[in-house]
Amino acid sequence: MDGSIDDSLLEAEDKMEKAVEVAKEDFASIRTGRANAAMFNKLMVDYYGAPTPLQQLASFQTPEARTVLIQPFDKGSMANIEKALRESDLGVNPGNDGNVIRVVLPALTEERRKDYIKLARQKGEDAKVSIRNVRRKAKEDIDRAVKDGDIGEDEGSRHEKELEATTKKHVDAVDDLLKGKEAELLEV
Repeated sequence: MDGSIDDSLLEAEDKMEKAVEVAKEDFASIRTGRANAAMFNKLMVDYYGAPTPLQQLASFQTPEARTVLIQPFDKGSMANIEKALRESDLGVNPGNDGNVIRVVLPALTEERRKDYIKLARQKGEDAKVSIRNVRRKAKEDIDRAVKDGDIGEDEGSRHEKELEATTKKHVDAVDDLLKGKEAELLEV
């Protein structure tokens, strides 16, 4: 019956990995002083009545540190892409020359940096809460297996140590990503 605990631990690790991935994506979509295409990952554009990720509608180039050129695949979507950019929380005012949309990122004010750091910390905390929830469920599975006599006490505590190590590894990964993002945000 030990196999079900191994499955439970593997599933827990898998879910923790996913939480770290989500945190990585969330951090990437938080704007820093430097332009990158990932900032637009969560941006949806009204494309012929359907909300569509901007990533699917255009290609991106960053010719300078704070400039992004967005080239729509369909020129008909240009106005809606501009509207989505204006209404986003990126604080940008896009302009176009008929072919590409030019987005110049304003320098981040001290206040804006602090807001983004706060947002990054919140996203990091969300990821860690989700990792801890996964740990709690896996721990309940282990406790139940020990109580039902499927595995012995020693084996139960060995699995718990394994679970703790996995949890720590993933929480540390989120903390490292967060440190990197904070450093990026503080870079002027």
